[in-house]
Amino acid sequence: MDIFENVSIVKKANVYFDGKVTSRTVLFDNGEKKTLGIMMPGEYEFATADKEHMEILAGTMEVLLPNREDWISIEAGQTFEVQAHSKFKLVVQDIADYCCSYIKE
Repeated sequence: MDIFENVSIVKKANVYFDGKVTSRTVLFDNGEKKTLGIMMPGEYEFATADKEHMEILAGTMEVLLPNREDWISIEAGQTFEVQAHSKFKLVVQDIADYCCSYIKE
C-alpha cells in the first residue's frame, strides 16, 4: 500500500539518536498504528513493546534480531519482524526510509 487514506497523524515527531532517526506516527480508524521514518547511516539498538513489522522502502542495513547471532542483510523492498518485548540492532549503511507497523498480540 503506497497511500494511507482516512488516517490521523501525530504532529510531534519521534526523534531518536540525536536526530539520526526520526518518524511520524500514523493512526488508523481501526486502532492500527504505524510510523513512517528515516534513519541516517549509523548503528542503533531499539527496544520493542509490541511486535513490529518493518518494511524498508529505501536504503540498506544489517539487522541483528533477538536471540540470534547472525546479522541479516535487508534492502529496499524487504521486510523483517521483531517480537514484542525485545531488543534488536541495526547497522544502516545508507539513508533508510521505513514504515513500521505495530502488531498487538
